[in-house]
Amino acid sequence: MYVVELQFECFDNTTIAAVEQAINGLMDALRYNGQVLGREFPVVMDEAVFKVRAVCPEKTSLHSQFHSPQVKAGLNRLTQASLLAPKIKVLGRDINSEATAEEAPDWQVLYTTYVHTCSPLRSGDSLLPIPLYRIPATFNGDHKALVKWQTEWQACDEIQMAGGCKAEHAALHEIRDADSDLFRRGWDLRGRVEYLTKVPTYYYQYRVGGISLADEADRPCPKCGQAWRVDEPIHGIFHFKCDPCRLVSNLSWDYQ
Repeated sequence: MYVVELQFECFDNTTIAAVEQAINGLMDALRYNGQVLGREFPVVMDEAVFKVRAVCPEKTSLHSQFHSPQVKAGLNRLTQASLLAPKIKVLGRDINSEATAEEAPDWQVLYTTYVHTCSPLRSGDSLLPIPLYRIPATFNGDHKALVKWQTEWQACDEIQMAGGCKAEHAALHEIRDADSDLFRRGWDLRGRVEYLTKVPTYYYQYRVGGISLADEADRPCPKCGQAWRVDEPIHGIFHFKCDPCRLVSNLSWDYQ
């Protein structure tokens, strides 16, 4: 991934409020299209120039060919705030983040954790993230539904990892159990992605707890009830994979 700087220059008198609204609106649109990652984008004022730094999946992530209708609308609204289209400077590679998948995958998976800011869509071949703007828009012109699902999943994951309040059990239910609202929504989204990309797309079921290691090893697919244990864990994480149900899962973290 790469750190980029966007520079917005004023061409006429304006207000801080107008600039803030226009820039933040554009950054939100870029985020919901997968062109920038993360949720916070500090804006620095340098006389008549406003600068924003962000992380992108690739050097070319902000190219106009990837823009969603929402991003194009956000660029048009800059004029109302007396701002020119941003100048983009690639500052360099982010050494703390993952590389991006380059090859078209044979299969892919919706997989995220609370420590990841990258795309939740990953190559099944390498487990590297696939930029969302590379695939057709999931709904309404961009990938907001996928990004919002990821944000909720990560919030639940962080709560259950902290384990310091009663909300832990409710959060764990959402990312672990196939009958939860978040699980169902995520599984439906992976179906939408598969339909659009024509690439087999799986959903990751988080697993913790269980009665014993033996019981865990024999647990069936939560959707069809069939055996789904694989001989060797895929990428060292997925000990279970059900092709008909498009699900993958880990052996309970309590027994690893």
